[in-house]
Formats: sequence, structure tokens, C-alpha cells
Amino acid sequence: MTAESPFSAAPSAAPTAQPFTLPAPVGAVLSRLPAWPGAAALAVGLNLVLAPHLPADVLALLRGRRLRMAVRDARVALDFGWDGQRFAPLHATPAEPDLTLRASAQDFLWLAQRKQDPDTLFFCRRLAMEGDTELGLAVKNALDALDTPVLDPRQWLQPGGALRRLAPHAVLGALARRVGRRVRP
Repeated sequence: MTAESPFSAAPSAAPTAQPFTLPAPVGAVLSRLPAWPGAAALAVGLNLVLAPHLPADVLALLRGRRLRMAVRDARVALDFGWDGQRFAPLHATPAEPDLTLRASAQDFLWLAQRKQDPDTLFFCRRLAMEGDTELGLAVKNALDALDTPVLDPRQWLQPGGALRRLAPHAVLGALARRVGRRVRP
């Protein structure tokens, strides 16, 4: 039996198969780290690759709402929200978020790359949505309506992609080699 990488190109088994999970010691270490830096990194990423593609009505629905992305195997919960102009990290508080999405790290990665369908993961109990279901469905439908998997890192290297706008060419070349693409200056 061989171990499958959490970053493999595609799931090698049916969607109901057990995905790769981070080892328990890794989750134990990650759970002891402060969540805010991870939430800040998530917010920056969402601002770069997702926010420009979301329709105004969805952004209006997100305004002032507290969202949480809980990664089961990493044992981390990242709180963030839309402040009307951008996604911003939020400090953890005793207040419950308006919407929590809970899955493993690999399932979130597959969702972002559109290698797994959220409905399938939901019915297989690998993706959970807690809180305001209307908000959750609006976000899910907005993501489903996007033409390309904007959260797929391979898209970021395309002309006009998020990393092409920010990173120097040498860094982009190294990233492109890792994902098997050639980057033009």
C-alpha cells in the first residue's frame, strides 16, 4: 500500500474514499500555534484570487459576517470576514461565526481546485457547513458559477493571474517548474 500525497494531481480513488489526512502530531503542533497569522494569509489569498470574481450581491451578503474555515486534521480554525472592500482576518472570540465550513486540508484543496464537488463531500460527511445555511448556499453557488477554478494555484501563474501581478519572474519560474508549466516574461 502506498501513501498518496495530499497535493497529488487528482484523487486516485472514488470521492467516498478516505482522503489523505495530516498526521496527528502535525495537527497537535498546528493547534498550538496562534490562528491569526493563518487567517491573515487566507484573507490575503482570498483578496488576490477570489474577491475580484465574486458578484456584488454575494459581497453585500458577506459584509460584516463572521466566517470560519475549520481544518479538521490540522486542528486549526481560521476566522475572517468581508469588510466591504476586502477579506480581513478576524481574531477568535467566544462569539460563534455566522458560517463555519469544516473539512480536511486535502478536501479544501480539492474543492479549491475543483477536483471534488462540494455536494458529494457534504453527503459523504467530509464537508460540514454550520451556521447560516442561506449564507453558505449563496457562497457555494457563487463559487460554482465561476468559470475557472480561481482557487487552483496553477491558475495563479497564468497571464493576469494573482502571482503574475506580484512576484518577480525568477520566483514565478521556480513555482511554474513545480506545477509543470512554462512562464513567459
